[in-house]
Amino acid sequence: MQPTHAARVLAAGAALAALTLLSACDSGSEPRATETLASAAPVKTQQKQVPRVDGLPGMPPVLDPKDVYAADRPGNLSPVVKDFPSRIYVPNTNSDTVTVIDPATYRVIKTIPVGRQPQHVVPSWDLKTLWVNNDRGNTLTPIDPRTGRVGKPVDVHDPYNLYFTPDGKYAVVMASLDRQLVFRDAHTMKRVKTVPVSCYGVNHADFSLDGRYFIVSCEFSGELLKVDTERMKVVRQEKLPFHGAMPQDVKVSPDGKRFYIADMMAHGVWILDGDKFDRPHFLATGKGCHGLYVSRDSREMYISNRGEGTISIFDFARNRLTKKWHLPGGGSPDMGGVSADGKVLWLSGRYNSEVYAIDTGTGTQLARIKVGSGPHGLAVYPQPGRYSLGHTGIFR
Repeated sequence: MQPTHAARVLAAGAALAALTLLSACDSGSEPRATETLASAAPVKTQQKQVPRVDGLPGMPPVLDPKDVYAADRPGNLSPVVKDFPSRIYVPNTNSDTVTVIDPATYRVIKTIPVGRQPQHVVPSWDLKTLWVNNDRGNTLTPIDPRTGRVGKPVDVHDPYNLYFTPDGKYAVVMASLDRQLVFRDAHTMKRVKTVPVSCYGVNHADFSLDGRYFIVSCEFSGELLKVDTERMKVVRQEKLPFHGAMPQDVKVSPDGKRFYIADMMAHGVWILDGDKFDRPHFLATGKGCHGLYVSRDSREMYISNRGEGTISIFDFARNRLTKKWHLPGGGSPDMGGVSADGKVLWLSGRYNSEVYAIDTGTGTQLARIKVGSGPHGLAVYPQPGRYSLGHTGIFR
């Protein structure tokens, strides 16, 4: 059969293309102009835009608007602290000492005498210093976490607890019995502004996603305060809707939309819209609800129930409790923190002169370590994060 005209044309074209390709290969010449144009054509890629958070001036930028704890992932240590030895610092309120524990061996390696009634061990904003809050001693004792050396105490009246503004400018002293919020220079601790409050027993706090305000719990009058960070001014005040309420620890949700406030007399957590600062709703967790700690993946919150020796687990995405861990033989789990790798929850046993190490994967008690009398706001250090907002370690 004779080939058609169209077939002959196609065959000739194919042969010509083959000769051209062979010529190019043999001579080492550059690709043809059509190939050059094709390879130079711009490739359009869509880059994910992260919404910018209008944060407090001077505050480090928010890494993820959907997760305020994005910098706190396992092992994500700042260059400032990466060479610090891992230690657990336990303030013994009744013994006027700080017990130092090696978490690798669960052994006490040192006991440090400090001022009267140390309540919390607080990492500084720049991560370089640990401040022991000697409440009735009216001093702050500095500890160098790199060397373990103790510095000269600094005079600060009624330092029940200590926080830092997100811009790193000020320390905020929770002067509980003085009924004051005292803003001080974050480095020298010199007084900058005293803010009298009408509630009684200011003790714990946490900051909004943008750092522009913080929520404070008032333990002895059952109230909450909303404080404008930049203006250093109380802008709202509300009483919790429970007779005899005693609010304790405060933590913001990963998305920054809600604040959780532990209440040791209501035996659960109040959940508050911080922006609206309207009536909170309540979630029962266990007797003596006290401390709140977020997991390294920002999915869960560990809630210590001091009055019954348990830890409740709250799932942020599902907005409900999922588990409850029971300490063998009971105990009084109070304040603490999560290990740098996220695998161990450390809590003080306030009425049992002990510290608990708990496996965050199973809820199993790994160790129960004897310390001084009245252990309270222990600090796990170092922890991941770029800077500290205070308490026993609130990192961003």
